[in-house]
Amino acid sequence: MASNPIAIFGEALFDQFPDGQQILGGAPFNVAWHLQAFNQRPCFISRVGDDEKGDVIRQAMLAWGMAVDNLGCDPDHPTGTVQVTFDNGEPSYEILADQAYDFIAAQQLDSGRQYDVIYHGTLALRNRVSAQALQDLTAQHRGKVFIDVNLRAPWWQKEAVKRWIGKAHWAKLNHDELMCLALPQDTLQDTMRLFLEQHELEALVVTCGSRGALAVSQAGEKVEVAPTADLDVVDTVGAGDAFAAVLLLGMQLNWSLQLTMERAQSFASAVVTQRGATVQDLSFYRPFIDAWNLD
Repeated sequence: MASNPIAIFGEALFDQFPDGQQILGGAPFNVAWHLQAFNQRPCFISRVGDDEKGDVIRQAMLAWGMAVDNLGCDPDHPTGTVQVTFDNGEPSYEILADQAYDFIAAQQLDSGRQYDVIYHGTLALRNRVSAQALQDLTAQHRGKVFIDVNLRAPWWQKEAVKRWIGKAHWAKLNHDELMCLALPQDTLQDTMRLFLEQHELEALVVTCGSRGALAVSQAGEKVEVAPTADLDVVDTVGAGDAFAAVLLLGMQLNWSLQLTMERAQSFASAVVTQRGATVQDLSFYRPFIDAWNLD
């Protein structure tokens, strides 16, 4: 077990599905949830409203064994909610402005604490308050930074996202997001290699939906993985977050890039057979914990 925890910075919210069902979500929350199930005890840094939804998130975290020390309570802004709709099986999201996670405060941070990895997305950085808190967090950080790009229109600006990528060691994004941010080359791998070099990344991971994912590294590695063909897909919400959680696990436990990618694909493939982005049954995780020696 590494000496310092993984810090997860960003949004906690509810995904509202077309049938009225509400499921806990937000990419950083989902990643932290999975890491907790994998016995990593992540430090989740976020903010919820002083409302019923905020209480539900706090109680869910406590019941799952997660620490809530860095979950701020905002008296002025509501707990985040996102409306999820589907078009040909692909999710789209209606994201409201001025949610509690936009106002993660620098005062919430444990200024003396060190982390092996800081994970963050891009959605919570749309507001200068949360962006400043992350800036403060990374300024004193001596470990790695992992950015999980989530381009949600209209809540991102190209140059700002590229600046954050330039401060990271690892970056993960999907194929469409890469094409929005990169200078396209003859092949996907060439595009990724140029992007990796331009941003001085150690590793770049691009997910391609049902086609799997591709990683390239500064050391010259290339790893391709793909899901099995006979998956019983229920929905794809949170598949990328499941993938990211295992990438972080691999960074934390010093797995090879090949092994990390294979395990990330395996876990993401299991998550898409469930409804929603988080699974509230520890037995779901047990086969992975046993196979990966995480006890």
